[in-house]
Order: sequence, then C-alpha cells, then structure tokens
Amino acid sequence: MTAANVNPDEIARFDSLAARWWDPDGESRPLHDLNPVRAAYIAARVDLRGAKVADVGCGGGLLSEALARAGAKVTGIDLGDRVIDVAKLHLHESGLGVDYRVQASAELAATEPDSFDAVCCMELIEHVPDPAALVNDLAAMLKPGGRLFMSTLNRTPAAFGAAIVGAEYVMRMLPRGTHHYAQFLRPSELSRLLRHAGLELEDVSGLGYNPLNRKAWLSRITAVNYVISARKPA
Repeated sequence: MTAANVNPDEIARFDSLAARWWDPDGESRPLHDLNPVRAAYIAARVDLRGAKVADVGCGGGLLSEALARAGAKVTGIDLGDRVIDVAKLHLHESGLGVDYRVQASAELAATEPDSFDAVCCMELIEHVPDPAALVNDLAAMLKPGGRLFMSTLNRTPAAFGAAIVGAEYVMRMLPRGTHHYAQFLRPSELSRLLRHAGLELEDVSGLGYNPLNRKAWLSRITAVNYVISARKPA
C-alpha cells in the first residue's frame, strides 16, 4: 500500500484493538479461531522450513508467529504502529523470531522484489481503497514459482449477514464499522486481479466458522469467507 492506498480510519480502528490482540476471548477472537486453519492451508502448499515468507497486514502477529513456529523466516508488515508494537512485544513471550516492520506493501515490493517463497495477506484487501494495487504489490514480492495466499469476504447476502449483522451487531464480536459490504470481493473478482498481476490461481476454498463453539474449517462453500492460493509462474 502506498500512502494513497490506505484508509487512516481503518488503521486507527485496528490500532485501537492492539492491546487485546493476543487475548483469545477479546475482539480478535475470530482471528484466533481461524488462524490454525489458515496456517495449515499455507503449510499444505509450501514447505515452510527455511522458507522466506512475507505476512502483509500482519496485525499483532497471529499468523506470523504460526508460520515462524513451522520454520519459516517471516517478515511481518503493517501500517499500524500500535499493532506492530504489540507484535514485537509478544515475541518476548513466544521466543520466536519475526522481522516486524511498520511498512507499506508498495515499499516492500520495491525494496525486495522477487524475494519471497510465499506471501500471505489475510483479511486486508477488503480494507484498502485500491485492491488491484495491493495485489500487484504482493505479486511483485514473490519469487518465480512462489505462492500467494489471501483470505477475504465474499460479496453476498450471506457474508453481509454473518460478518456485519451477526459479528458486529448481534454477537458484538467485532466493533461496528469493521467491515463495509461494498468492499467485499467475489472470488471471480479477486481471480481477475490475480490474473492481471501475472499470477495463476491454484485453489479457492471456503472458510467455515461457528462462533458458538469456535470451530473453523475448510469448506467447498465460499459464500461468506474464503481463502485462495495463487502461483507466480517460474
């Protein structure tokens, strides 16, 4: 993200959650519940032992730490100063090594092009003004043969009901205003952005989640939340 591809209100909203980012019962509860499924999805497609991985929009570091624990050399970037501070602080507890930076995706793409075996970008694209620019940045970071992993929300009535009405208003798991329906992307739209960035789509899987029992799983149903894997041609 360049300065033009960031919404200051979004950064402020996620920075406000920083202090409780690692609280599994706090506002980041859904991220804690979904994180093992996302990490396993990535590990099934990339040998993480010694792999160089970028986690773009890393927040407080849930996924970054999971990937580092699996053996990856992780660079985690975010534009929220407070969430990066929390991510760095948590390394003292976990004992893991992650290179956390307050950095835009455009800057990382420019300074370290063709450098990463895998790039992860979870639940970020629906929060940026220019999704195409973000995807181009992510593609530029990848080595030839590297893989991109993204997750986001589908633009469907089911996603509106689950992510906005259910999560923000009924169950109050997330602060109101966290999501904006018009910014959700259908899988076909994200696939088009990937193709225009020179990537080959390999997989689209749904992410199922039951907030009552806190179970998450991969699914063939992509109506609410989904994850994708794409490859940069060698």
